[in-house]
Amino acid sequence: MSKQVLISADDFGLSVEVNEAIEQAHRQGVLSTANLMIAGTAAEDAIQRAKRLPNLKVGLHLVVIEGPAILPHSEIPLIVDKNKLFPSDQLRMGIDYFFKKSIQYQLRREIRAQIQAFTNTGLVLDHIDVHKHMHLHPSVGKMLIEISKEFGVRNIRVPYEPVTTLMKIDNSTYKDNIGNLLVQYWTNVLKYQLRRADMRYLDWCFGLSWCGHMNFDKISKLLRNLPKGHSEIFFHPSISHAGLYHELMPDYEPTKELEALCHPDFPKILKENNITPITWDNVN
Repeated sequence: MSKQVLISADDFGLSVEVNEAIEQAHRQGVLSTANLMIAGTAAEDAIQRAKRLPNLKVGLHLVVIEGPAILPHSEIPLIVDKNKLFPSDQLRMGIDYFFKKSIQYQLRREIRAQIQAFTNTGLVLDHIDVHKHMHLHPSVGKMLIEISKEFGVRNIRVPYEPVTTLMKIDNSTYKDNIGNLLVQYWTNVLKYQLRRADMRYLDWCFGLSWCGHMNFDKISKLLRNLPKGHSEIFFHPSISHAGLYHELMPDYEPTKELEALCHPDFPKILKENNITPITWDNVN
């Protein structure tokens, strides 16, 4: 099996600064895929940029935690505040999403509304991934799969980051704690759900352990140790760390991630290590 990699960026539509970075990384770098936050404050700007970039694949970056909803508060008052924002309390939300039918009903409506809003843009819906990977929650994953199939979407990101690869690069990257063990368990549950639904996912996904800190030094080491199969490496680039980005993710280094995506040696390292850049179109 050969080594193939999909290079993507999350939070398209979060801000104009993020949108500008994604356009730069696609035009001048190796970025092939962007993940649109359809209710983001700069979503319309992102949509217009995407329409000017016919080779940029765009998927939905579904938000069901710590971000904006598409439906008004009056329609989903149990899951968002009056500003249409989902809370950040992952534990409480996970419990509510699992046990409370009234909340599940509103969540299902919001997931469908975000997918519908994307299709209304006229862009081709390439795939779906989820903000903070909340679809590892079995109830969210189940809803996402059911509704995605209604819209004819088969490609879903699975955040399965192989420990053995990370440990080759840095033994301190991974800690065998209860949190990581739970992530591995729920990742396997999601893969099982997707296989049963005849949906597609990639073998590996990188960007979790180094989230917000995907600089070129780390990426070059990762590429030299990339496992065989289909991998996704996702980034969070921005041309600036000011404003909304700093407010939401103060410890991230988005400008360094943009530098990595546009680094002149990136294509060279891909070639030296026999790694083929792909999009979801190349996945059977």
